[in-house]
Amino acid sequence: MSKKEVIRFTKMQGCGNNYIYVWLPDNPIADLHQAAIDWSRPGFGIGSDGLITIGRSEMADFSMRIFNNDGSEAMMCGNGIRCCAKFVYDHKLTDRTEISFDTLAGIKTVTLALDDHGGVEGVKVDMGSPVLHNADQFVGEDHVGEHLSRVEGYVGTYVSMGNPHFVIFVDDVEQLDLNTIGPKLESAPVFPQRCNIEFAQIMPDGTIRMRVWERGSGITMACGTGACATSVAATLTQHTGRTNRVEMDGGTLLIEWDENNHILMTGPAVTVFEGEIV
Repeated sequence: MSKKEVIRFTKMQGCGNNYIYVWLPDNPIADLHQAAIDWSRPGFGIGSDGLITIGRSEMADFSMRIFNNDGSEAMMCGNGIRCCAKFVYDHKLTDRTEISFDTLAGIKTVTLALDDHGGVEGVKVDMGSPVLHNADQFVGEDHVGEHLSRVEGYVGTYVSMGNPHFVIFVDDVEQLDLNTIGPKLESAPVFPQRCNIEFAQIMPDGTIRMRVWERGSGITMACGTGACATSVAATLTQHTGRTNRVEMDGGTLLIEWDENNHILMTGPAVTVFEGEIV
């Protein structure tokens, strides 16, 4: 690249779910899919779960696009949108604490919580309503109970938060071999667009312990939309009530299913470092 083609980026993480963030108006990228692949490689690139770009929008305050580390584009990322909100606030692209983002899963509204020094200490996202039936994402017919289907021998609940999820409750989530089970379920024929796979366990204190295999990224430390889907599945299958704390490898999110059928997700957003790609 010439000197004029330097790309400035920010590495951020939400509960360990880490992405490379780029403000596109000042940092145009010729091939977003390939950039996500190249820059995400540990040891060869920056290392991340993928690339998230932020831009201008005619329908919302900002736009947001998400690219997994295999180059595929995701519709939504719950941890990512929290970091996007912190990014635009920290970079003084807005002084508002309620910010809207145009995503492939629709327009999402984010509310920032500030500390005594004006820094972002937490972010709440209105993730919209869960979708329980979408033939474009799930065509399974082996139903074994209300909100329960069998896929490749595993009984779980399909929930879409814009992107598809299949949530499976087990007795011991720590003993699962996600590297073997995850790819098999992600690409099962009943998921035309592939699927995010969550395994979850209800802990003695009522917390939901969750591990995730993300479509296009593999095992990640956390998944915001996955935490939302898991909380919804727990409510539908009468494991819990409508408000849950979902504990993942990288941290815990508060998920609330409100009376308007919207899912509210609250959690952290952290800047790791900033740099330049040449």
